[in-house]
Amino acid sequence: MFNHKIGKQLIVNCEKLETSVALLSNGKLEEYLMERHSSDPVPGNIYLGKIINLEPKLQAAFVDIGCEKNAFLHYSDMLTGADEALDKIIESHPVVPPETKRKKRGRSKTETLLDTAIKLRKRKLTVNDIPEVFKPGMELLVQVTKGPIGTKGARVTTDIAIAGRFLVLMPYADHLGLSSKIDGDAERTRLRKVLESLERPEGMGLICRTVGEGRKSIYFKHDLDILLDYWEKVDEALDKGISPALVYREPSLLERTIRDFMTEEIDEIVVDNLEAYNSIYAAIKKFGGRKQAAKVIRYKATEPIFEAFQIKDQLNLVFQRQVPLPGGGYICIDETEALIAIDVNSGRSKAGSDQAELIFQTNCAAAEEIARQLRLRNIGGLVVLDFIDMKSMHHRDELYKLMKKLTRNDRAKTRVLPVSKLGLMEMTRQREHESIQDAVYIPCPYCRGSGLVKSPESMSVEIQRRLQVILRTRAYKKVPVRVTMHPEVLQRLKNEDANLLEALESEFKHELSFRGDEALHMEEFHISNADTGVELV
Repeated sequence: MFNHKIGKQLIVNCEKLETSVALLSNGKLEEYLMERHSSDPVPGNIYLGKIINLEPKLQAAFVDIGCEKNAFLHYSDMLTGADEALDKIIESHPVVPPETKRKKRGRSKTETLLDTAIKLRKRKLTVNDIPEVFKPGMELLVQVTKGPIGTKGARVTTDIAIAGRFLVLMPYADHLGLSSKIDGDAERTRLRKVLESLERPEGMGLICRTVGEGRKSIYFKHDLDILLDYWEKVDEALDKGISPALVYREPSLLERTIRDFMTEEIDEIVVDNLEAYNSIYAAIKKFGGRKQAAKVIRYKATEPIFEAFQIKDQLNLVFQRQVPLPGGGYICIDETEALIAIDVNSGRSKAGSDQAELIFQTNCAAAEEIARQLRLRNIGGLVVLDFIDMKSMHHRDELYKLMKKLTRNDRAKTRVLPVSKLGLMEMTRQREHESIQDAVYIPCPYCRGSGLVKSPESMSVEIQRRLQVILRTRAYKKVPVRVTMHPEVLQRLKNEDANLLEALESEFKHELSFRGDEALHMEEFHISNADTGVELV
């Protein structure tokens, strides 16, 4: 038997087309991750790409990485790779002796390129130097920082970094760093000494991740060995020199789950797939020993795992616009192209003796749910929160502090601003992947994503307007007219607007016939010759 409220649990659901991971805290869904097997580039993937063109106005290059859409590479994200590009130019073109140069009347393009490379290599580069270093057709190593979203291709950088369990390997940055979330001078000093003691190739850097806090040096050594093995495979792929090509694939959702979540704070991991169970068990045993591996449990019951742990019902709210709050209030979440708008409503909250305090408590409850929903839905970009108006500056400040606290442990980078004079709170949340809504749904082909269709009354107006044009046309004086429309619109014409149609027939001395067709769109209708079926225009 499983304890469905055992502190923090990871519930892993593996299916042929999709892998899902849910993080529960005492039975409550806190995070939801989903991965579908596709060829789309995901953050972390490394490609050997080819520059297609540079756009000076955008200060960006578009890079072919072998995907449907070219990747977007901003000039500022090219600086890290610029030094290596210059070194390649210098190495591939031997320096021409001065006396040889004098014998020639002019300089070749190769010599000009070489001179420019040598000149640039002697100083610190800026974004203005990028067009001098990189040219269309050049190959370069890039890493995806943001997957394709909507009509936009992936965003990439030349600042390569491979994340492990405790470390982040930076192949082109000779730098040692620590996560800013690691507290305590003594621990930071200890970790820095651990990093300095690790044997790493010359020119490579390391960053200690937050999860490394308190860990022994043996864990870091083992993690570094794995990361260097990853990089060796990248080197092997680069030796083939075929672009565009994927040279490093970001670990799967299961591997990332172990890497990012498996700390002592997780009490149990329940997996419904034997192969995934064996993989997770072996990896955790390797990293954390038998005691940690004992937390991995194989789920064998016939009931779907997400139903057994009451996750399915909680997930249903993720796809709803309106989310209830304790006490009767609710929030409304609307995703748009420009921003995410979240409105807080008091709903059926009972008015008390202290209305201001009640509003503050409702807003605090809303803040907690908003922080949770942002994680669950994986939505980001600009988020505008319309809380219930509070007159007290103290309440506004307290709400701001609470929102900052609630988003502090969010894996995505967030920035929260105080409540404005208009009563709005603005925040940004890093967006690396498309939201859960975009991954699960497509725009409705019926309403074309607007969520709205014209009312039967509006359609009645349009039909009558079109009929008047046709009935005034001399060519149709003796043509029997039939109007075909959606049954709901027909109901409107037969009932509320019946007298208007009778007046129309009387005015033009023309008999009309009407039919309903469920196959038609609500906003679609056809006016045709009743005998021949030919549409009248």
